Amino acid sequence: MLSRFSPYGLWALMALPGVAILASILGATDAETTRTAIHEGLHPTGEFAARFMIIAMLASPLALVFKGWRGPNWLRKNRRYFGVAAFAYALAHTVLYLIDLGAVPKIVADLPKLYIWTGWIAFLIFVPLAITSSDYFVRRMGRTWKTLQRSTYAAAVLTLLHWGALHDWGGLGPALVHFVPLGLLEAYRIWYWYLRPRPQTA
Repeated sequence: MLSRFSPYGLWALMALPGVAILASILGATDAETTRTAIHEGLHPTGEFAARFMIIAMLASPLALVFKGWRGPNWLRKNRRYFGVAAFAYALAHTVLYLIDLGAVPKIVADLPKLYIWTGWIAFLIFVPLAITSSDYFVRRMGRTWKTLQRSTYAAAVLTLLHWGALHDWGGLGPALVHFVPLGLLEAYRIWYWYLRPRPQTA
C-alpha cells in the first residue's frame, strides 16, 4: 500500500498545514488581524518543522527494530522528502518570526536568548542539508554527503532546546513528547551496533 503512495500525494499531504496557515494570513481583513495571524502561525510552522525532521530521522532506527516491515523501508526511501518539508516549515517559521518582530533592533536584542540562538543555529544547519538533498549532490558528494547529513543530530538537539526553552521552559513537555521516542530509538540503535554483547568466535 505504502509503496504505491505517490510522492505528489505525499507532498500534498505535508503541504496541508502550511496551506491552512497561509490561508489564515491571506484571509485577514486588516493590519491587526494580519499581525495576529502571522504571530499565531509561528508555533505550528515550528512544530511541523520539528515533526517532519523527527519522522525523517526515525527511518533508520525503525528499520532496525522492525526488520522486514514495509513501513520503515518506505520511510527510508522517502525520508529526504520529509527532510525537505522540515526545512520548508523551518524557513516559514523563520520568515514569520522576522515579520512578527518587524525591526532589526528587536531581532538583534533577541539573539542572546537561549530559545532564539538555538533556533537560528538549527536553521543554519538545515540550509546545507536542504541544498544537498537532491540525487545530484548525493552522487557528486559520495561519502561526504552522509557525513554532512549527520549534522541533523546537532540540529535535532538544538531544536529540542529551542522548543523546550520557550516561555521559560513552558515548551519542554510538548518538546519531550516529540523527541523522547526518537531518543529511545537512537539509543537502541547505538546499543545494537556498538554495545550489545556479541558471540565470540573461536
